[in-house]
Amino acid sequence: MPREASPLEREMGMRYYASEHDGTGGRLRAEPEDFRVTEIERFGAEVQSPDADPGSYPHTVFRATLRGWDTNDFADALSKKLGISRERVSWAGTKDKRAVTTQLFSVREVAPDGLPAVRDAEVEVLGRAGRPVLFGDLAGNAFEIRVRDADRPEHTGGVAGELRAFAGGDPDGPDAPAGVPNSFGHQRFGSLRPVTHRVGLEIVGGNWEAAVLEYVTTGGEAEPADTREARAWIAETRDWAGAVEKLPGRLRYERAMCHALADVDGEPGPEEFRGALETMPTNLQRLLVNAAQSYLFNEILCRRLERGLPFHEAVEGDVVCFADRDAPEGLSLPDPARLQRANGDRLRTVNRHCARGRAFVTAPLVGTDTEFADGEPGEITREVLEAFDVACEAFDLPGEFHSTGTRRAALLRTDLDVGTDPLTFSFALPKGSYATVVLREFLKADPGTLT
Repeated sequence: MPREASPLEREMGMRYYASEHDGTGGRLRAEPEDFRVTEIERFGAEVQSPDADPGSYPHTVFRATLRGWDTNDFADALSKKLGISRERVSWAGTKDKRAVTTQLFSVREVAPDGLPAVRDAEVEVLGRAGRPVLFGDLAGNAFEIRVRDADRPEHTGGVAGELRAFAGGDPDGPDAPAGVPNSFGHQRFGSLRPVTHRVGLEIVGGNWEAAVLEYVTTGGEAEPADTREARAWIAETRDWAGAVEKLPGRLRYERAMCHALADVDGEPGPEEFRGALETMPTNLQRLLVNAAQSYLFNEILCRRLERGLPFHEAVEGDVVCFADRDAPEGLSLPDPARLQRANGDRLRTVNRHCARGRAFVTAPLVGTDTEFADGEPGEITREVLEAFDVACEAFDLPGEFHSTGTRRAALLRTDLDVGTDPLTFSFALPKGSYATVVLREFLKADPGTLT
């Protein structure tokens, strides 16, 4: 059985480590500068000069370097300064607050010279485009990370060797890439209060009231006392008007939900509870269902680990995807649109591609269009869905909650550059993958020190 993770990580579906070796200890993000993230950009539209025709090119594209900003919060602050809807601000990838991040944004129908100053943000206008920057308009992210207060930095070598072996390489080969399960990290589920997947599972089950209550009333141990008390009071009273007064102002999404429910004549029903969830920005509505899919994906990877199935190569019945032909040099980027079943005579050929980094074993992010793998990999997916009483057709949901699903690489492979004095890690990951799932293997520390 693989080495078990902490209770909090198990709650997120990350029940094991891929490595057995003891970790270094330490903590991340003591200062935002300890965690630097730079997008590897791949914007799919041509950027014109800032003075291009605003009718043909209504979107101002800019690169922002943010210190201590969550992406959603920065978009809120920018839209408020501009006096526009937040829906007119778009970005390629969501980043965490306790970091220094450089990322791509666009804003619709705002002149390039009309962008306001925002604290702790450096903005570089790139020009105008005919469409917005869309979520996913990047190839990946490059990370420069410092670990502070590491007790045993000498353990990096042992962990790195095990991760090279997990990726199918030589454990003693310093140039061999490291590999870990491509799990969704802590940030996907809420670093301080991991509930988004539980909210999403209630939505998928059609339990709109339970979804609202999960989001509004479930507290987190790391939250301030006044927040936990307010959540408990709402759970007990269901006084939605009083909830708006009780909840701290920083909990704007919870307050908006409660305000919508307080405006209902009589007792709110399923439609009203769904409407309360729809007061969230559209990207966050999608995120709730995505979090449920992510949790199920993590569980599928855990059960693959339990069965001792490889991640670096396919077994009979697996579905693999091929590498993106247009990925930037040095970045191994899976393309989930190019799939192949690894059955019969194809298995050996597929695994030659896997060994060369040209193909990747996948697992499903379950949705309405999900097709199961064959053999043991398919059994694992069915086992997980049965355990959580979820069916593919349950994702046929209204509005932004609907999801057709996709597939995702099971293995996250990367070249690591590790320094020991101080302890630092430099690496690049494909879009959608999490630096913390790599670093947790090395630190093996309390999850709170990672986020």
